[in-house]
Amino acid sequence: MSKSLKRVINALREAGLDVAPVELGDCRSAADAAAACGCTLDQIAKSIVFGLGDGCGLFLTAGGNQVDRAKASALAGTGLVRADAGMVRRVTGFAIGGVSPLGHLAPSPVWMDRRLLDFEVVWAAAGTPRHVFPINPMVLQRVTQATLADFT
Repeated sequence: MSKSLKRVINALREAGLDVAPVELGDCRSAADAAAACGCTLDQIAKSIVFGLGDGCGLFLTAGGNQVDRAKASALAGTGLVRADAGMVRRVTGFAIGGVSPLGHLAPSPVWMDRRLLDFEVVWAAAGTPRHVFPINPMVLQRVTQATLADFT
């Protein structure tokens, strides 16, 4: 088991959640993940990371939505740049494609797409591009301390 997957499992436990990540195989897109999970595209909670000063800002969005950088920058109060793979790894501890909303190495502000609240369950990356976990979106908002916002 990878260190990243272990860190997500520990973060889920520390949050008091009895959730087990599921191995999907190699999913290269939210659409691939949705097909593997047997859910709709928007039930995939994408973790989109932007550079924010010396750190990052995390935007959790429904799989079919795109982050509008101008709206996201307005929320962050500063211009945002797409974080490169090195920055994502340094701040979150995860590789692009497997960024979990939980278990980051360094705390980051988190914003969440209201569209995710339309579902009883959403699926989020569990630290690797091959693993996801199911979670109620209201619980996801609580454990990530995400601010609900319009940024898509």
